[in-house]
This record gives sequence, structure tokens and C-alpha cells, in this order.
Amino acid sequence: MVECPACGKCVQSTKINDHLDSGCQTFVVDSSSISSSSFQGPSTQSYSSMPPSQKRAPSSFFHTSFTNRQSNPVKATHPLINSIGQGTKLNGALKRSFDEGPGEILPAHDASSKVESVEPAETGPVLKRTKTNRSAPLAERMRPQSLDDIFGQDLVGPHGVLRSLIESDRLPSMILWGASGTGKTTIARCIANRVASRFIEMNATSSGVAECKKIFGDAANELALTGRKTVVFCDEIHRFTKAQQDVFLKPVEAGTITLIGATTENPSFKVVNALLSRCRTFTLQRLTTADIQRVLSRALQTEFSIPSSPLPPLLDEEFIGYLANFADGDARTALNLLELAISLTSREGMTREEMKASLTKTLVYDRAGDQHYDTISAFHKSVRGSDPDAALYYLARMLQSGEDPLFIARRMVVIASEDVGLADNSLLSLATSTFTATQQIGMPEARIPLAHCAVALSLAPKSTRAYRGLNNAFAALKEPGIAGLPIPIHLRNAPTRLMRELGYGREYKYNPNYKDGKVKQDYLPDALLGRTFLEDRDLGTETDQDLATDGA
Repeated sequence: MVECPACGKCVQSTKINDHLDSGCQTFVVDSSSISSSSFQGPSTQSYSSMPPSQKRAPSSFFHTSFTNRQSNPVKATHPLINSIGQGTKLNGALKRSFDEGPGEILPAHDASSKVESVEPAETGPVLKRTKTNRSAPLAERMRPQSLDDIFGQDLVGPHGVLRSLIESDRLPSMILWGASGTGKTTIARCIANRVASRFIEMNATSSGVAECKKIFGDAANELALTGRKTVVFCDEIHRFTKAQQDVFLKPVEAGTITLIGATTENPSFKVVNALLSRCRTFTLQRLTTADIQRVLSRALQTEFSIPSSPLPPLLDEEFIGYLANFADGDARTALNLLELAISLTSREGMTREEMKASLTKTLVYDRAGDQHYDTISAFHKSVRGSDPDAALYYLARMLQSGEDPLFIARRMVVIASEDVGLADNSLLSLATSTFTATQQIGMPEARIPLAHCAVALSLAPKSTRAYRGLNNAFAALKEPGIAGLPIPIHLRNAPTRLMRELGYGREYKYNPNYKDGKVKQDYLPDALLGRTFLEDRDLGTETDQDLATDGA
């Protein structure tokens, strides 16, 4: 005898398949007439030693048990289905998940798991109760659940553009662009709580084209069957290659999905134009110090809301302001620092100064992103503006954050010719020597010649005469017919006999043969004779009105 894995009744081992085919109605043996010692479970040798002709593969078992066959239909009162509907976990079988689509079967728990019975809810399906995951980082536990709890982003504020689109149920596909910790993921999840759509969250670092296509197919089926839309949140969308991003074009344009892409990189460079044209780009601002203080205050109130857990005296308003300034507009960083500070307060004898010394933070600087270009641009413009203090600040900021010192040295070689130029020709030699010194000695010693050159370039007189002259020549080449003007025949090279016979270089006057090297000779093409590109002045002629106001 064996015990039926579906209904639990005793059945002859040779009739187990027929018993299952009948919907667990036939070939049942009265258990009262069987001694407990003679019973064998479904996983014992009695069932496993059955001849192959009498056994069926597991797939056949589930096919006959769960599919509606014409020869022997399974009624809704099937014991297995009833037991699943009542929340019974089957031991050694597979249970069907009614949350999934028709015909999808999920593996049950391991055979060693205990059989539990859960009372069905009166008003709906059984829901599994979960406790708050206290092991999650504080930044995750404090994540806002509604748009009203998001600080520092006017887009989703009471009068925000994005907020009005959400509330009017006109949610477009969008790209959320902002630095880390500004609330991109939080806004996407809050949107999911507001709209009546399926919400699917994915990350470009761990997803591929095959997964995306499956999501799009499921979204199309959902839209066709129920009319419900699907919102797909793709974090770090800039990590997808351009070919992978092209996969989103058709479902986004057709309205199969509503895409919410999040990126810390400039979408103009990292997201393909075709996808950008189908989405609206919303820029998230860095949080202000006041916004970060509000986030930290709310976290403290939540963490120490129990009367038996008073607020540590070290975590006062002054210390919260210190953390807010240290976070540099990143709410996640601020909450991580606060969580570390809370753990430090439990140490005996901990002082405020020791806590501040323990909370170190690397400068926020992405060598491959906008910070890389923005900081070197600020450095260059500070040198051009003859402000050595600002130049040293940006130089130190780049070096502290791990910027390649040779990248900085190369930019100073450019500055020596572009901005100092003819006003002090020796600065180009200094800049190239600085590059060589940086290359030879490396960091940290290379910071000294870099500072030397940066200050010298800042204090030097400026002349953009040569730089502007070159730009004027480039501008002339854009005029019709200028770029293809024939070279004057007396300036042409004549390396062959034929060229010499054609008169190439015949009337050229070799300047060193003449007194002071002066000759009367034209060098420009005839159409450009009399045209000048190099201007007489070193700098411009405009007057800064702000400077005039300060002088008055």
C-alpha cells in the first residue's frame, strides 16, 4: 500500500496512477483494515520498486492531475486543489500558485519541511505577514513611501510638473537624471504606488536583452487580456549598450510599456537619441543641506520613537548639521553616516570629536562622468580668470579624488598656449616641463610641480591673440569656396621635373637671401588677398558691467 500524494488516502501501489486519473475517487483502500506496520509511504521502496510499465513519469502525473482532459476531466473539487485553496503545504509534491498564470506550477518546499495549516482569510487570499527587516540599511528603511515625503525635488512637490502628470494619470515614459542619493529609485517606487499599473523593477547591470523581451511580451499579454498597463523601472539605464537600449524603442513607442529610466550620467551622451526622443527627461537637483537635515531628523524620530530608547545626547542638532554638510547632497550617504554614528554612540566614553574623526568620506567625484569634465572646466576657467586660489582649490579637489595627474598636466599645456599665449611664451616651456616631471615622479610628489605651474599660469598676463587668429582661419574655411582655393603656383613644391616645367615654385623668393628677410611676395590665395586673421589686440574689448558697478 502507498499513500496518495494528493489526497493522502491509502491506495494499492499498482493502482496509484489509475487512482490519480480518477480524481482520487477510485481504488481507495479502507485504512482501518490496514496495520500501520504494513503501510509504506510514496517515497519508500514499495513504490519505487514498481515495474516501469506500472509507473508514470512525474510529468505525466501532473499532466493527468492538473489538465482538463476530455477522457477524464478533473473537477474543481479535486482534493489536491482543495488542499491548496486552504493553504495546506504538500509534502513531497508540487503546489500550484494561483498568483501565476494558468498551467504554471511552482516547486513546493523541500520534503523535509513541516506541514502547516493556515486558516483562510475571511475577505481574501491568505497573506504572509512579514516583520520589518531591521537588518536592512537605515537608508533603505527610511525610503519614503509617498511623494509627499520626498524632500528637495520640486518636480514631485505639490505644484510639480511630474506630480501633476502622475495625478492626472498621464504618466509618460521618462528618464530621471540625477546624482546618487537624490531620489530616483524612490520616486519610481512612489509612482508605482500611485498608478494602477503593473510595476516591474530591473537593473541594467544584471539584466540582458532576453529578459527585457520577456518583460515586453508579458506586458503585451497583460494589456491585451486585462487592459492594465505595465510600468518598467530600469535603474542605471546608461549601463546598457546602444544596441541594448534599442530594444526599448518599439514597446515604448507602441505604448506597450511605460519606461522610467534612472541614470547618474548625462542622458545626452549615454542614452541613444531615438530613445530620448520617446521619453521626457527630468533632472533631479542635489539636495540642499536643509533637505538633508530634514531627512536625518525624520530618521532619528523613527529610530528612537520608542520611549525606552531616548535620543543619544551626542546626536544633537549641531551634529546633524555636520553630517548634512558632509553628505554633499546625497541622502543615502547622510543616512549611512547617521547609522554609523548611532552605532558609535553605544561605545562607552565616545566623544563628539572622536565621532567626527571616524566619519570620513571620499569626495564625490566620478572620473568618467560629469564631475570629471565639470571640475577640470572650473579649474581651467579659474586659471583664465587669474584666480590662483580657485585654481588651487579645484586642483586639490581633483588630486584628492584620484584624478589622473597627467590629465591635469596636459590641460595646463593647453592653457599655456590658449590663454597665456604670446603674453609670456616661457609658460609653454614650464607647462611641458611640468608634464614631464609629473610623468617621471608620479604622485604624491607630482602635486608640487602641478601647483607651481597652476599658480604661474594664473598670475601670468593673458593673450588669446594666437588662439583667436586660428579660430578666425577656421571660420573662413566654412565660407563657400574658401577651403578649395588653389595654392599660389610660386608657393608650390616642385620635387619632379614635370612640376618644375609647369612653373611650380619658379617665382618664389627665398627670404633668407634678402636683407632682413624682407621681400614683396603674396602668400594667400588671390581670393583672400588683404584678409587678416591675426588681430592686433591680445584680449577682447567688452566691458563687464558688474565690474563697472563694483568700481562705482
